[in-house]
Amino acid sequence: MVGAHWLTLTDVTVRRRGKTLLGPVSFALNGSGLTILMGPNGAGKTTLLRAIHGIERLNDGRIEWHDPQDADGRAQGFVFQQPVLMRRSVLDCIAYPLRLDGQSAVQAREAARAAADEVQLRVNLDQPVFLLSGGEKQKMALARALVRAPRILFLDEPCANLDGHAIIEIEEILNRVRAGGTRILMSTHDQGQARRLADSVLFLHKGQLVEQTEGREFFSTPRTEAGRAFLKGEILL
Repeated sequence: MVGAHWLTLTDVTVRRRGKTLLGPVSFALNGSGLTILMGPNGAGKTTLLRAIHGIERLNDGRIEWHDPQDADGRAQGFVFQQPVLMRRSVLDCIAYPLRLDGQSAVQAREAARAAADEVQLRVNLDQPVFLLSGGEKQKMALARALVRAPRILFLDEPCANLDGHAIIEIEEILNRVRAGGTRILMSTHDQGQARRLADSVLFLHKGQLVEQTEGREFFSTPRTEAGRAFLKGEILL
């Protein structure tokens, strides 16, 4: 997967109520591993993830997938900052994507149990999902995103509201998922986490992609003034 060409964005632009939230942005996502989206609040990280995943309407530009099968939402997983909960048991929440695909309840629940085990969600899977703690809810969301065995996984600040122990557990899961060959694109505001996980970095500022580089290079020698200021903890205007 090292030389894989996943997708190309060309002049992608997203506007809302007359305000440009993103773009125009152009880049290619190649190779394997985990790419971190970084930038200050309002830089366009969430909008970019949603646009690539197909849940944000583009005003201009295009997104081209190298393999059309990867453009299918069933080949992708998405974990939101706030887990999407349903009035179901934990197990049925995880199984839900497979039920949408037409799998039987028995098959879907069997796969859901395996996904829960993969993310080490060691709770009563028959209890209502709203009884889970914050970290457990995020693990449930990650299991639900992984239950289809996606080729590419999008995560939007998945650890933003978690304690240190839960963050360590989520990072260990992501390392295993990456090692298993799933391509990961993830936003985070946590520089420490980005340094631990990033194979490569996309740095956004004011809706523009201002740096795309290897993770080690970005954190040692950022190419732009905005990148250097961000890593110093300065406020970017």
